[in-house]
Amino acid sequence: MTDVCNGDDGSGGADVVADACPLAGFGDSAETRALLASLADLHADLVTRESAVERFVVIMDRYQEQPHLLDPHLEWMMNMLLDLVRNEKAPPLLVHLGFKFLYIISKVRGYKVFMQLFPHEVSDLQPVLDLLLRQDPKDTETWETRYMLLLWLAMTCLIPFDLSRLDGHLNSDPRLNREPVMDRLLAVAKVLVVEVRLCLCRFVTRPDVKQKRLGDFLDWTLAMVSEASDRTMAGTVALDGALRSLAQLFKHGKRDDFLPYAPTVLRCLDQKKLTDSSQAMLRKLGVKVLQRLGLTFLKPRLAKWRYQRGSRSLAVNLGHSAVAGQAEGAKHDPEAASPEEDYDIAEEVESVIEQLLVALKDKETVVRWSAAKGIGRVTGRLPRELADDVVGSVLDCFSFQETDNAWHGGCLALAELGRRGLLLPSRLPDVVPLIVQALTYDERRGACSLGSNVRDAACYVCWAFARAYDPTELKPYVNPIASALVITAIFDRNISCRKAASVSDVNTPRQCGTFPHGIDILTAADYFAVGNLSNCYLAISVYVAGFEEYTKPMIDHLVTRKINHWDGTIRELATRALHNLTPCAPEYMANTVLPRLLAVATGMDLHGRHGAILACAEITHALYTLGCRICILIQKLSLSRMPFRDDPVIGEPAPLVSAAPCRSCHAQLLILYELSQHYSTLSSAEVQGRCGCALALGALPPFMIHNKLQQVGARTTTQAPPTHPDHSRLRVCVTVGARSQGSPDNVVCEANVAGVYEALLDCMGDYTTDSRGDVGAWVRAAAMTGLQDVTLQVAGSSPELLTPAICQRVMSCLAQQAAEKIDRYRAHAGAVFLRLLHSTEPAVPHLPHREELLSIFPPEEAESLNWMSASEAFPRVTRLLSLPLYRYHTLLGLAVSVGGLTESTVPPPPAACTNTSPIPPGPISSLPLPL
Repeated sequence: MTDVCNGDDGSGGADVVADACPLAGFGDSAETRALLASLADLHADLVTRESAVERFVVIMDRYQEQPHLLDPHLEWMMNMLLDLVRNEKAPPLLVHLGFKFLYIISKVRGYKVFMQLFPHEVSDLQPVLDLLLRQDPKDTETWETRYMLLLWLAMTCLIPFDLSRLDGHLNSDPRLNREPVMDRLLAVAKVLVVEVRLCLCRFVTRPDVKQKRLGDFLDWTLAMVSEASDRTMAGTVALDGALRSLAQLFKHGKRDDFLPYAPTVLRCLDQKKLTDSSQAMLRKLGVKVLQRLGLTFLKPRLAKWRYQRGSRSLAVNLGHSAVAGQAEGAKHDPEAASPEEDYDIAEEVESVIEQLLVALKDKETVVRWSAAKGIGRVTGRLPRELADDVVGSVLDCFSFQETDNAWHGGCLALAELGRRGLLLPSRLPDVVPLIVQALTYDERRGACSLGSNVRDAACYVCWAFARAYDPTELKPYVNPIASALVITAIFDRNISCRKAASVSDVNTPRQCGTFPHGIDILTAADYFAVGNLSNCYLAISVYVAGFEEYTKPMIDHLVTRKINHWDGTIRELATRALHNLTPCAPEYMANTVLPRLLAVATGMDLHGRHGAILACAEITHALYTLGCRICILIQKLSLSRMPFRDDPVIGEPAPLVSAAPCRSCHAQLLILYELSQHYSTLSSAEVQGRCGCALALGALPPFMIHNKLQQVGARTTTQAPPTHPDHSRLRVCVTVGARSQGSPDNVVCEANVAGVYEALLDCMGDYTTDSRGDVGAWVRAAAMTGLQDVTLQVAGSSPELLTPAICQRVMSCLAQQAAEKIDRYRAHAGAVFLRLLHSTEPAVPHLPHREELLSIFPPEEAESLNWMSASEAFPRVTRLLSLPLYRYHTLLGLAVSVGGLTESTVPPPPAACTNTSPIPPGPISSLPLPL
């Protein structure tokens, strides 16, 4: 609604905004009147009839959110339509059309309001019944007619006369051959049992009907329940109708009338075992009937022992009359209530309560919700001792051996008991700790978690408690409840839970005498503000943490629950939130939080390690800004410029280290130097660990690699698997630079240049595939980037190191990649190919067929050539076939592409050969040129 009013749908305009904004009245009255008057003329034509229905639906739908605007016009609309359906000369098609329009109106306004306008005189019963009996219950096209007739019949059943008076001379004149009205109505009820619930309830509970037909009808209904099977569609529909009818009858009927039949109904339900049904709706209806049976077994009385809050004066709640509030609370103390009247409890009540408790753990929310309401209703009629036993059984749902379904059902039941005054203050010490746990309930299941429904229900419990109890009763428990609610409202991953907690905070004015800073928090963390997750973590949390009652609970929650969360976004937001919260409690962060995080950072849980490392980094940086001297992680130490000499080094992989901060601080460089001596992870069997160590080595500054270039290169070359490019050696080579006559331990020179290019060109032939597709393409792309960077650097400082053989092989391999079928990698290869070809400062020497290449790829067209488009790229690439030194590799790339499916359809198939180079292994300087 908000988006439409703001015109955010993009199709918008003034019409959409006007239609969505609040209306002042029924502005379509004239058009509706004209449309209803034209039904008699247009009903025969299918096109005009459907057009009229669609137009009427559009008109009525405008008032879905303001149906009360229709009230002054309902009577004349109904009269116009009833004139059509009452006309004996009206064709059936027009009658059905009139009832369809009546249904559209009732759907918008609601049947409870609309049905009251139906005429319900004595003279209306017989015509309505006759019209209903003429309908085919199997006709799916006329169900609106049957539905509206049943609503009409439900109103006419309220006439205060014995139905036998409507039979007239039926018994004296056998020629009439007509059944009594009562029997005809029961026949309708049995045929339309699914649609007849409201009519049936009002009919069967009439004084004259229940004396003669109630027992027979209940027997027929129970027979249907026993015989119908929930494994078939027809059986499910029959069970649905029968159970709904039973629920309505036991709800609206008098207890004395239905009490004799209640044990029989309960036995029938027990034998049916609806709790084992696979249909959630049938299990819910079974619970509804059970709770109605439980209320039937118990006398309709309110328990005298229930808690009554007493005065709801705003002045008392605001603390202006504390003495009066205490006196009012003492006045309604359940402990001082008068003794209860002894009365017997039927044995069946125990069975009902037991089944309701089992239903609290059902796998469907609708069943649990119905069971919770049933427990609240039944408990309200029990003696205090028995009611306390029910509360104890509900508390058993809050066990860590139970599933999230049991926790959710238990929360719903506690909320119902609390708001009905059935959860006495003496039980609060047992209940409040469980609710606080439920507000943070989060059970890990694989790559996700369960428990958002539990947290949402726990917010409902807090809402119910705030409304039910006097502030003095909740005062000892306000701090833990307030902290848990605030944490949920700010840090919960689920937006529904955050908003539910915020709505529960709305009740803080009721408890504002004890709720710490309730109004201030409510203003900052309102229903709309908590909708943005980043705003909650990074802005609202800082404001709320400014109140000391919430600072440490919020920090502890982030450390224990959020930095190890399965969702990476939550972990990152939590660590950034810890950074922002550090100024609120710097000593607590330094002395308590950081030691806990260090223990987690070396644990086995991968998510916990990641979050702990990030959290240590963020807190360290935040402490630096406050002047605290703390040393935890390398990256944040570098940013903080903190002193670090002769202290133990933390042996963590350091992909987070960047070269720029390292060059700024000698102390941090010493740390990196120590780390470079302890990279045992390079020989680890874990691929990610090897890659992380390689990245860290590649970030070392030049002076650290002095006299160690061959050592670093040898470590990474021997340990890096073929499917992972030599990132560290590439970055190290770029860092140290090139000098023709330099030492191989310090720079790229004659002694090691062949090995550098050999490693990179080997990666160009990686066509490894797995379940993800051509994963070797990642290696080839990285190798192409490496060839560009190293070649341009060598060409700028020592071009004599680039021999014709090296340049030919580099350009040939790039041409092959530029002729292959994966669009993004072809584009990357083409960009590197043209960068080396068109580079002037420095210019790359010894490029084979340079002049011919410049004619194929002119510099002025380099920017406009779209390598991602096969129709643009391949006509240029195929011209390389005329150049002998590029022919073989170009053909090899084209051979992979010809006839293959493109990347946009399926992952590329495994390559037939993983070594595309025709050049035998060996020193590059000795390689023969291909013909």
